[in-house]
Amino acid sequence: MSRKLLALLVAMVVLLSLATYVYYRRTLAARPIDPYALVPDDAVLVLATRDHAALVQHLQEAGVWDNITGVRYFQQVAGQLALADSLDNGGRPVSPLAGRQRGLLALLGRKLVLTSLHLTGPGQVDALYQVPLANVREYRQARGLLETLGRDPRYTLGTRDYEGYELQELTARQGGRLTVLNYRNHLLMSTCAPLVEAVVNRLRHPDSPTVHAGFGTTDLLRLRDVDATLLVNFRRLPGLLDVLFQPGTHALLDQALVLAHEGLLGLKFGPGQLTLTGFANPETAANSWQQQLRGQPAQPLRALADVLPLRTALVVAVAGQLARPPALAADTARATRQALDSLRASLTPGATLAYLAAPAPGVAPVRLWLVRSPVPGRAARWLARLRRLGGASPAFSRVGPYEQYEAGFAADQLLGPLAAARPAGEPAAPLSTALVGSYLVLSDNAGLRAYLAEVAAGQVWSRSATQVALLQQMLPLARLSLLADVRQGWNALLGNLAEERRAGLLRNESLLRYFSQVAWQLVPPEQPAEELRVAFEPGSQYFAQLVLRRPGQALTPDSAAAGSSARLRFPAVLAGQPVLLPAVPTADGSLASPIVVADSLGQLRLLPAGTTNRAWVDTLPGPVVGSGPRLLRGRLLLATAHRLHWLSPVDGREAAGFPFNLPDTAAVAAVVAGTSSRVLVATTANDLLLFDTNGRRYPGWPHRLEAPLAGPPVLLTVGGRDVVVAALRNGYVYAFDQAGGRFPGFPVSAGARLEGPLLTTAGSTLARSQLRVVNQHGELLTITLSGDITARRRVATWSRTASFRLVPEAEGRAGSFVVVRQDGGQLDVFSPTGVVPLLSRQLLTSGPKPVQWFDFGSTGGGQVLALSEPQPGQVSLFDGQGRALGAGAGSPGAAGVWPSTGTGVALRYDAAHQRYQLLRLLRRELRRDEVARP
Repeated sequence: MSRKLLALLVAMVVLLSLATYVYYRRTLAARPIDPYALVPDDAVLVLATRDHAALVQHLQEAGVWDNITGVRYFQQVAGQLALADSLDNGGRPVSPLAGRQRGLLALLGRKLVLTSLHLTGPGQVDALYQVPLANVREYRQARGLLETLGRDPRYTLGTRDYEGYELQELTARQGGRLTVLNYRNHLLMSTCAPLVEAVVNRLRHPDSPTVHAGFGTTDLLRLRDVDATLLVNFRRLPGLLDVLFQPGTHALLDQALVLAHEGLLGLKFGPGQLTLTGFANPETAANSWQQQLRGQPAQPLRALADVLPLRTALVVAVAGQLARPPALAADTARATRQALDSLRASLTPGATLAYLAAPAPGVAPVRLWLVRSPVPGRAARWLARLRRLGGASPAFSRVGPYEQYEAGFAADQLLGPLAAARPAGEPAAPLSTALVGSYLVLSDNAGLRAYLAEVAAGQVWSRSATQVALLQQMLPLARLSLLADVRQGWNALLGNLAEERRAGLLRNESLLRYFSQVAWQLVPPEQPAEELRVAFEPGSQYFAQLVLRRPGQALTPDSAAAGSSARLRFPAVLAGQPVLLPAVPTADGSLASPIVVADSLGQLRLLPAGTTNRAWVDTLPGPVVGSGPRLLRGRLLLATAHRLHWLSPVDGREAAGFPFNLPDTAAVAAVVAGTSSRVLVATTANDLLLFDTNGRRYPGWPHRLEAPLAGPPVLLTVGGRDVVVAALRNGYVYAFDQAGGRFPGFPVSAGARLEGPLLTTAGSTLARSQLRVVNQHGELLTITLSGDITARRRVATWSRTASFRLVPEAEGRAGSFVVVRQDGGQLDVFSPTGVVPLLSRQLLTSGPKPVQWFDFGSTGGGQVLALSEPQPGQVSLFDGQGRALGAGAGSPGAAGVWPSTGTGVALRYDAAHQRYQLLRLLRRELRRDEVARP
């Protein structure tokens, strides 16, 4: 062979090898692996985490780590890991928690590690672990650990082929086997070989949906303080309950849990509390409760606090009417059927089933059904008619102030599936009824009599600080609420557990009793606006929350603040946000602020703070619109849909000539007032109207705008002249004089569309008066009232999906503001001069989030940022550097977060005590908290 031919062949081999390498790197190796695609479809739970050191640290801070390490399964795994570390380090023992650089636990690091739980047989549960390898060193380390164990006489290391994949098996001579698969540098390990084989079978169908497909690209691990995520397959959860409990004892829980067929929850730690929040996809099966409850609104749970006894072990509250009760027998009188239908019509859709604590493991717990009735008198009349038709005795027994009657009908005839479930072997007992407040309560004779005695003695949840603290951590509205108290239900657990699981329960009793309060809730997206005054974002997913709480340990927002906390309950749901009026002297010589609140029924209330004010209530023709009441020349200016009101804060009386009655075609969108006696009204039809306080409309008004307003207009006085400034969504800014004419130089184009309010600063002349706006390209513009753009600065990068808005200081302090950028669930807050955001948060929902900015610079109170999240119903407080304020400051997960259902909060700084006074709305309650400065 000639040298030229040999050189040509060598060159072809080199080129072919290079092409093969490039093809592999560009196609196969460059394609990322979805770790959820390697999880078999039959997984019940999938736990994912990226920061194992932080997870262990937070478990230690929560006080539960010592209990976990006491579990026998964990001790066995930890012992094996300690042995592997010891052999790999030349015989030097290493703690399984130390995380040495050469140990197996060091492979975890900050990687996305998945642990999935599977049902592998009758009464058998096994786990599959997935650990990615980042580089060649880690691959050699993992292989070296297996080979080192294989050389130990206590183990045998072998390999076998399965469907073209090589599986390594580490077998212990005393029993037990670990099967390992390395798929593209992803280690998959399990002590159950069929699970690893299921991964191989899963790889044969790469295009099939993964267990995470129902949540798309949602990654809750990106959220702040989320240490792990839990993916739950509710359709397979009843199978897991079959492993733990005796057959037929959890049928009702099966129906309730499968309102959703899968859920994705993010884990956060708090003092004595674990909170998992996220989303759940509704069940689609035709016979599920979800199909029967679909479209029905959620209902509050806290009203049950007055009727639930302290020894309640389990509560199942369903909001909405389930399937119709079973058809009555043909010989049942027509009058009975009509009476049942009429009684059902007098009750609020939905019901609550409560199990009371059992006195011994072998005794069936007492069951109570509670149904709310807005008209108890009408329900009582239909109950009496049913007793006559059913032949029940009209006699009753009195327990305290309550009367107990025989029902004359069965519970399932009224409540359907929620009452049909009865534990196996439990005989049907005669049903009795009683009216407790606005609730109809049904149970057996002895159980109802004992329950009424407890309620009459005041032994209810509303009198217990432990139960009230749990309710404060729960969402105010939900379609399904499950509450369990492990301590009260311990005997029932022992009585219903499978025989082979009872010993394990007793061994791990300390772990189960540590977080003895458990609450699971599903909130539908279609919340009614009249309940929270804020509609949930449209969508098909539930908002889900799971709370595990240790009584007496978790700090509630009301008790954790560095000061006192007070609450005041009202008859209707409060709306908008509370308003703090200027401070007045109190009887002890200190200063306090009156408070103004409005409710969803259109009632305005003033809560006094001193001797110069008295409480009053003013019934308005409708809810308050716009930003709420504002002080104008010592009076409260506010608007309803077609009226303007100017009230005295002393007695609530209208000023002379008020209220103003606007035409029915002019629905008010916002009302503003300046330093003069002028009132500016913006309508929903893009009209601007200018009045004075005597009711005179100025010539040239109303003024019709060509585009909707970006935010409320502004009325200011410059050199004795009134100036009306309006920013439109199309990107133009207008300035009008008192006669409705435009000032020279206007309109001014902001260069992009506008959204949110603008900030104005009045000067001695038009040229020295400024207004600031931020457009949707992220540019902050300074414009004079002579029509000149004097400054333009990009605050942050922009995208087509991002929105920007300027947030002025809440109390109207001149020149203080922040800029908010929101892109989906990502929210960033920037100062006017800073480059790095003051606050950056990844939120669960992507709807608009009200942001308030408080600047107490002159009083030494610093700056505070309040972020309200309508869907979870909470508000978070941060200082000027983005640090959380308030409850559990410095604690992971729960710092500075309060339940709140209003559109904002009121905040004032008490310089004498160096603390903030926080006012927030929680449905029908006004909460006052004192928050210490950091």
